Amino acid sequence: MTVSLTEPTTTDHGAQWRREWADAQKIKGPGLKGGPAFYRNIEEELDLARQTGGGLPLHLPSHTIDFSTCDVLGLGRTGALREEFLKELEANPGFQITAGGSRLCDGTNVYHDNFEREIAEIVGVESALVVHSGWTANQAIWSTVPRSGDVIVYDELMHATALAGMKVSLALEQRPFRHNDVDHFIEIMEDIKESSPQVKAGKRCVIIGVESYYSMDGDICPLRELIDAAKDIFPQGNAQFIVDEAHSFGCMGPGGLGFVKEQGLEDEVAIRMITLGKALAASGACILSNNTIRSLLINQAKVMICSVAPSFPLSAAGRAGFRVMRSEKAQKAREYLHDLTLFYLDTLTSNPIYKKANAKGLLRMPVHEDGDWHEVPITHIVPVWCKPKHAHYLSFHLVRDGINGTPIVFPVVARGEDRVRIFLHAHNTHEEVEFLVKSICSWAEEMLEIEASGDKNRLPSAARLAYALMEEEKGKN
Repeated sequence: MTVSLTEPTTTDHGAQWRREWADAQKIKGPGLKGGPAFYRNIEEELDLARQTGGGLPLHLPSHTIDFSTCDVLGLGRTGALREEFLKELEANPGFQITAGGSRLCDGTNVYHDNFEREIAEIVGVESALVVHSGWTANQAIWSTVPRSGDVIVYDELMHATALAGMKVSLALEQRPFRHNDVDHFIEIMEDIKESSPQVKAGKRCVIIGVESYYSMDGDICPLRELIDAAKDIFPQGNAQFIVDEAHSFGCMGPGGLGFVKEQGLEDEVAIRMITLGKALAASGACILSNNTIRSLLINQAKVMICSVAPSFPLSAAGRAGFRVMRSEKAQKAREYLHDLTLFYLDTLTSNPIYKKANAKGLLRMPVHEDGDWHEVPITHIVPVWCKPKHAHYLSFHLVRDGINGTPIVFPVVARGEDRVRIFLHAHNTHEEVEFLVKSICSWAEEMLEIEASGDKNRLPSAARLAYALMEEEKGKN
């Protein structure tokens, strides 16, 4: 079934999605009274979120238009990756699916070695270490690289996987700085210099963590300014950067080789983490570094030492993704995606309903408040921020229209920063973008009417359908 992109949709595409959501809100703790405390305590903890509609289900695909997946270049959607992957299988007819063991225990094979050498040569680094996921990569890096006496400094919006690794690191101290705030970064760095004699003397290091594209806000790291400031404060070279390029690799830079490459800062960054499951549409991740860091990770990163090596299908898909990423077709996809993002921002912000909703605080895009997206670098990540609870309301509306809008709320983001995360893709058309804008603005128009009515208990139509299911389930208990 397809959605009409010229007329308002009358088909409800959200029934399955709403049912899955409502099922995830079922209160279960009271039904376990007298049962084992182990399960009862867990269900009572989950019930705290369920009571407010915060239970998280695993949704089966029910949308007809994709504005949520990480397949931003469309390598998966168009079949380009599948075609190259099948070629890779054909070129290696004797492959074994199993890895056989960890990288240190017979899990490393010639295919792994060739793939990593190929990545290193393409990107221009000494070492490329392929792992199962971005989680594995960030856990390996941040739990292992900071040494005893080092200090970690990181952007406050660093990904949860990096923060989890930091928690078990040997670092003496961990200091966040305000998001993308160079002045606060300098303040933190100066304070560390004065309070840590070993760091000031150049005997211990400051390990700095940032992302290139921030996945929840869609803004870009001021990396050059941060590097310049760090070098001024620590001229001995003991301030080193780790950059998470999960959402930029494949999407920008020469041949899609990422933000650091595009900025010409390869020699200023000690470690880059790239993922193979986003723009490359495959699976896994890779740690780019020199051979010193590679040796440290192989010898001390427990998440790698104690994990079976990546299997052949995972590595082959990643290798296929690298090849497609560097093709002329992928370059055209990157250029089209940039132009499509400009079109989306122009179309949404010029809509009179959006303007009214923005003035009322119902919808906003903090990253693009200045309206300068034609003059500054932008990303394909374009979240729409809403009032508290409204992210779910907007999501219900989009899903009913056949669009997979993902609500992002606390604790994933800070309280009061609820949003629907929207990813644009090279496989999206201008007509689909126009339909997305119409859907957003039809919801905003309904919310403006509700606010004008003064009825604080009135829900928008799509949300009423969802909460009716939730109340129905309560009535059964």
